[in-house]
Amino acid sequence: MVKDPLISVIVPIYGIERYVGICIESIVNQTYSNLEIILVDDGSPDRCGEICDLYARKDSRIKVIHKNNGGLVSARKAGIRIAHGDYSTYVDGDDWIEKDYYQSLVEKANDADVVISSHRRMLFEQVVDIPVRFAFGEYEGASLGSIKKAMISYGEFFKVGISTYVWNKLFKTALLRKYQLLVDDSITIGEDAAVVYPLINECKKIVIADVFGYRYRQREDSMLKKSKPFSEEAGGLRALYSYLSSFASDDNVFEYQRQIREFILGICIIRSGGIKPNGRIANPFNSDFEGKTVAIYSAGTFGQQLVNRIKEYQYCNIASWVDEDYWEYRRCCLDVDPVEMLYEKKFDYLLIATVDGEYAKVLKSRFIGFGIDEGRILCVQCKPECKDALLGDYLSEAVS
Repeated sequence: MVKDPLISVIVPIYGIERYVGICIESIVNQTYSNLEIILVDDGSPDRCGEICDLYARKDSRIKVIHKNNGGLVSARKAGIRIAHGDYSTYVDGDDWIEKDYYQSLVEKANDADVVISSHRRMLFEQVVDIPVRFAFGEYEGASLGSIKKAMISYGEFFKVGISTYVWNKLFKTALLRKYQLLVDDSITIGEDAAVVYPLINECKKIVIADVFGYRYRQREDSMLKKSKPFSEEAGGLRALYSYLSSFASDDNVFEYQRQIREFILGICIIRSGGIKPNGRIANPFNSDFEGKTVAIYSAGTFGQQLVNRIKEYQYCNIASWVDEDYWEYRRCCLDVDPVEMLYEKKFDYLLIATVDGEYAKVLKSRFIGFGIDEGRILCVQCKPECKDALLGDYLSEAVS
């Protein structure tokens, strides 16, 4: 392994002049100094381009690319094309990193193809550690095979083993360039997954590092999920499914195709809220609640889409929408209440809006403890024999 390898840090930037200075400062002030910093101004309409040029005048390690707006994939490609580092990585322009982040990753790399770190999510005043699901350490040979078998779909439906994010990973530049440049600019759903999973499938050695130095800023506007008709997203999901499937080998050792199906099905359920155009239930809850009165737990993407679809199609009545983080969602103008409100409302069913089966079991036990009858608590239950049919049902949707 090269001693003190050069790291190319690529920062796609668009419309974030409020945050980009904090991001760049966190990179230039790293304790690990052998960096090539590539700032990609993707046609930003604000002063981001000027800020990038200012920093380039102050630090010779910084290169700036000014380009017409082409979207995130296009910006990342522009950066990786000119990267000279032994390793390359990304930082989103509204995030930041702790001072010793790259030093910590380099010390653990040991010539790995990819180094994967945990991260911290910053939401208003909250700081939440998001660890990697696998144990820290080096993986190659049989141990790496165990990760590849679960990197896209881990445990009980549905959660990923290795996060899709490109920004909490340090990649050998040749690998990242190969897989980033293969992704079509038109892919706007699962852009990170389109790079990460095919790339890791080729790896001979990875390291999972006990490092939490990446700070992911969850902004208020990112908490509010777009609610366009699912039929408009089905095409993008079909494209992602087809793209990922093209890397599946014939030997089926890692059950790559099964993992991809479960991954895409999970996204379909989340983004549709489980209720299809024209009000048909796709039935991920395995129970129909049309015309009933329901309470909904969770105000994340799935919960928001579920509420939106119920209202759009007048599918049933919503008595209460609850979440532990209700205050943060209220700050985003969502009508969410504390979980305790379940005691004060009458409803036929409680819908748990998560596709993580293990987490749903924990929540279900908790609500049974609250005195809610088990038969009134509905969770996503995708039986193996039903998954392919359900996925086909979702992906068959198209804009009329």
